[in-house]
Amino acid sequence: MQSCCSFLLLLCIAQLLSPSTALPFEQKGFWDFALDSLDSIDMMAMMKDEEEGSAIGEVPRPDMPVCPFGCQCRLKVVQCSDLGLSEVPSKIPPDTRFLDLQNNHITELREDDFKGLTNLYGLSLRNNYISRVHPRAFVPLKSMQKLYFSKNLLTTIPKNLPASLVEIRIHENLIRKVPAGAFSGLVNMNCIEMGANPIQNSGFEPGAFKGLKLNYLRISDSRLTGVPKDLPESLHELHLDHNEIQAVELEDLKRYKNLFRLGLSFNHIRNIESGSLAYVSRLRELHLDNNRLSNVPKGLPDMKYLQVVYLHSNNIDKVKMDDFCPKALGTKRAFYNGISLFGNPVNYWEVQPATFRCTSNRNAVQFGNYKK
Repeated sequence: MQSCCSFLLLLCIAQLLSPSTALPFEQKGFWDFALDSLDSIDMMAMMKDEEEGSAIGEVPRPDMPVCPFGCQCRLKVVQCSDLGLSEVPSKIPPDTRFLDLQNNHITELREDDFKGLTNLYGLSLRNNYISRVHPRAFVPLKSMQKLYFSKNLLTTIPKNLPASLVEIRIHENLIRKVPAGAFSGLVNMNCIEMGANPIQNSGFEPGAFKGLKLNYLRISDSRLTGVPKDLPESLHELHLDHNEIQAVELEDLKRYKNLFRLGLSFNHIRNIESGSLAYVSRLRELHLDNNRLSNVPKGLPDMKYLQVVYLHSNNIDKVKMDDFCPKALGTKRAFYNGISLFGNPVNYWEVQPATFRCTSNRNAVQFGNYKK
């Protein structure tokens, strides 16, 4: 009996001294719940740790990347949102592809905050208190394509943005001026969202957008009183909704011949000068709702590709038979699939059925009841 006990004791000691085969601990992220296949593997590893003891596992080398305290790191994504951070955390893994720092209390970006993050693809700084950005803060980010900088306290466009940048969201800041060359060197830039800044037409210096080949630009919820001049000619979408634009003049749209979608909703537009829409002949969607128009804009029948027109919530009291469709049926290449006219003081029973002869079906037109 004594010899048997001695043998078991020696066996236990040998097992304790043998190296552990347990997997090293990995910090889990909130997205793990969607990765069922990985969850099962991680669960097996955790059970194995409990059975064999994880205290004898391999100790990480000092030079190995460590997830910043409180953050969650997985699949090259570092999530540090909603942590009350007052600065960018240090020791971010150099292979990080997306860094999420939104909803914190960061007030400035320093020169070395992103040092070594040459592989970073996307950076979210949304909803912080950033008012200062070091001129060299973004220099290390040679591969960054997406920058989300909305809801901060910036008063100007940050300098030395990476040449690789494709998209920047910088709305809801305190920007009043965009100087000439603010986006110089950004030949890959495709999308800029800069609405909800207290910027006026005079805030855009000549050459502010020089060199850009944008497809998408939104300057909504600002203090514009007219369509800005000198925007990129390459634009496919231009959104200027929720401003103080009074009218669309003849030359306002002359340089934007590639526009597919134009948003002018929620302005104070009373007049669209005859001939101004002829410059945007490729337009597919025109948003003019919630303005002060008293007539259907002239030139719509000549727009061969126009499919959607929002004119609801204006002061339109009459709709003529040729306001939307050309007299010759074969001249329009695309039928309307959406015309909104509700919220106008027009008697829909007085409108001739032939007025909408170039719509896809009768449900494409929305009248509704007018309430004073």
